[in-house]
Amino acid sequence: MRALFSYGLALLILVGIGGWLATGTLVVGGNGPGNGEKPIVSVIEGSEHGPLHNTLAEAGVLAEHPEPEVDPAMTIAQRNDAEGGENAVLQTVRTVTYTAQPMQIDVPLRGRTQAKSSVTSMAETAGIVDAVHVTKGQQVAVGDALCTLDQGTRVAAVSQGQASLEQANAGLVQAQLDFDTNSELRSKGLAAPNTGRAVEVALSGAKAAVSSAQAGLDNAQAELDRTEIKAKVAGMVQDPVAVAGSMLGQGQPCATIVQLNPMVFIGQVPESRIGLARTGLEAKITMVTGAEVEGKVTFISSTADNATRSFPVEIEFANDDLSIRDGITAQATVTLGSTLGHLLPQSVLTLDDKGVLGVRTVENGKVAFHEVTIVSDTRDGMWVSGLPASADVITVGQENVNAGQAVNASPADAAPVVSAESV
Repeated sequence: MRALFSYGLALLILVGIGGWLATGTLVVGGNGPGNGEKPIVSVIEGSEHGPLHNTLAEAGVLAEHPEPEVDPAMTIAQRNDAEGGENAVLQTVRTVTYTAQPMQIDVPLRGRTQAKSSVTSMAETAGIVDAVHVTKGQQVAVGDALCTLDQGTRVAAVSQGQASLEQANAGLVQAQLDFDTNSELRSKGLAAPNTGRAVEVALSGAKAAVSSAQAGLDNAQAELDRTEIKAKVAGMVQDPVAVAGSMLGQGQPCATIVQLNPMVFIGQVPESRIGLARTGLEAKITMVTGAEVEGKVTFISSTADNATRSFPVEIEFANDDLSIRDGITAQATVTLGSTLGHLLPQSVLTLDDKGVLGVRTVENGKVAFHEVTIVSDTRDGMWVSGLPASADVITVGQENVNAGQAVNASPADAAPVVSAESV
């Protein structure tokens, strides 16, 4: 009897719990607000309005499921506008007015330094090296002696040329005297007229002999001078350098001179900026060693690199103390020109729903989104383009509003005044 009472009590409790659960609601997630909610009794009966559902509803024990008053797809700002209308509380934002200023368009270029030229001083005649006057790493000026070759018989050839020239000059003096004497005699009728032709030919021959002797002397002297190999450019002596006692053939190197002043920076301009590039532009070059110099663009290639689609450019700069060496990694900043832009703090830049970088402004009491392009990043802020000439930029609250939303805008602190020269 006691067991029967216990089972009956348990069954009664179970029926009570089941009835209580049947009056509840089954919520299926992932369907949005107001969707996926059904009475459990409807699930049990398999229909929305079964007999049991109607009986419990009439008894007032079922949970109520009112329809949502607003579209669940609407944003918070849109719901506020829909619910409040003119009486809705507007989102408060802070704005700062920024005005367009002239900004420089600076393009950074990665590259390296390079000697302006590398000149190999060649032997113009063959001979044994008598002396080498320079060493590797030595600085030389134009005209400094590099190597001296054995002069051999070249001195004797010069002496012979000088003797031939003196002999030819003596013959010219005699021929000129004969010509003058014959002319005087013919003028007095003491010499036949046909004798003048002979002395004229003799004078012409004497002049030709002098010219030939002078040419022979010049050639002998030039051959002697070729034994002294001198620097044609100023710079630093590098390999290869001849060795005293070795034989140098015509065209073989005595020494190589690297011209380090002026130097050249070799870089590449991206094709998106090549339309603004031109020779004569100012550039600032920073070496990986920390040295900084200023130069000018002297060459822009008309053909793009096939791999990078960029255009090689050369920037020439002074290197008076020769402290900058060939092949140092460096970065050059070239100023391509100027245009109007806005200097904004980085904190006002934001992304829209499509991931586009831009700035939110207030125009006629409503939020507007402007896509911008970052031109340069400075210590004072970000230079951007794409904004109106004067823009009320939202500096506080830009992440809580959307384009087209009415807002209550109040001015924040004044924007810092930064001149273009400080960029």
